[in-house]
Amino acid sequence: MHSWQALGVGLGTCLERTHGALLAAYAEPQRHYHTLQHLAECLELFARLRDTAERPGEVELALWFHDAIYDPPAHDNEARSAEWGHTVALEAGLDASAAQRIFKLVMATRHNAAAVGADAEVLVDVDLAILGAPRARFDEYEAQIAREYAWVPAEAYRSGRARVLRSFLERPRIFQSQRLFEEREARARENLERSLAALDVLT
Repeated sequence: MHSWQALGVGLGTCLERTHGALLAAYAEPQRHYHTLQHLAECLELFARLRDTAERPGEVELALWFHDAIYDPPAHDNEARSAEWGHTVALEAGLDASAAQRIFKLVMATRHNAAAVGADAEVLVDVDLAILGAPRARFDEYEAQIAREYAWVPAEAYRSGRARVLRSFLERPRIFQSQRLFEEREARARENLERSLAALDVLT
């Protein structure tokens, strides 16, 4: 985990165990989108946007933890993931302010409010970058999300998913960071409109 090195923390047995636990978490069987594929896509994209962050090591660490806990029926996944990240940060020797910033960054991925600050903006934009992915990858993402929610009755899933997609379309802009806004905003809106149209056809 290069993020620890960026924060000046050496890899010890505790962090090696945490790394293994995170990899195992992202490989859990209930996951179809919130997987190692998603984590790798986030880290790869962030590597290109690293220069836009104020504290890139903290953002990278928050990316590792942002979906560390993922139970589709639960409503506290981000809170539990943030708490895990906060605890590990303190155990690794980071100061309380850094651990709290990491906690807040993970909580920003609830996407229930506008991101505040450059680090939260780039983190949230990286997490949402899939919305502006090429058509084939976006369609794969939609199918993966549907599989994660296969336990929800079909009609309820369609109405709930449509509500989520519309909430993104109703924002003045989906991506706050200028680089991703320019690269992905238009395509994200096309993808969302197309997905909403498909949901309408199914109802």
